[in-house]
Amino acid sequence: MSAKAVNIGKLYVVPTPIGNLEDITLRAIRVLKECDLILAEDTRTSGVLLKHFDIGTRMQSHHKFNEHRAVAHIVERIKSGDCIALISDAGTPSVSDPGFLLVRACAEEGVEVECLPGATAFVPALVESGLASERFCFEGFLPQKKGRQTRLKQLAEESRTMIFYESPYRVVKTLTQLAENMGDDRVASVSREISKLYAETVRGTLGELVIHFTENEPRGEFVIVVAGK
Repeated sequence: MSAKAVNIGKLYVVPTPIGNLEDITLRAIRVLKECDLILAEDTRTSGVLLKHFDIGTRMQSHHKFNEHRAVAHIVERIKSGDCIALISDAGTPSVSDPGFLLVRACAEEGVEVECLPGATAFVPALVESGLASERFCFEGFLPQKKGRQTRLKQLAEESRTMIFYESPYRVVKTLTQLAENMGDDRVASVSREISKLYAETVRGTLGELVIHFTENEPRGEFVIVVAGK
């Protein structure tokens, strides 16, 4: 039975693989095939995924640059009975990705939202780190400029394990600043290219990790996990 037949007028938030295409769920494939429209962060990137799984549903671009103006129209489409799926380039939409504004608007308008379980980068990185995982705080990307130093100073007092996302171009800078604010000897872990062919997790102190990634050019997408104070 189709998703549309069961759930008239609904937003599905659908996680997509962060690397290995086998990490998509059977349910995610079904929902993407049966919904009326797929909102994709980048239609070219998502087109590869949809083609791989023979999903022919129409796509529409939905990213941080057009999200504000598109939200009201999308909510009205769902209210009129459309089943719409939201995906990002990789992982779970709204987690350091577009999607929050649409989900919030649906919630405010009484539109049903269902987020499917699935791939996200920070959970494997946290588990593989070997650091305390029963309590943690997810910081995503640190502010690039305004408020960055203030936030780093605040986090220096955080007792829970901390999780950050970072690009390969800023990972050494971020590790250096974390070491400056939390101490070279603070234990941490860096995971990159999770679930991909060259996946790697490097553990050590912040000082050791700065040296490692200064000597070894950072490549891929990074998750930094830092022990609490």
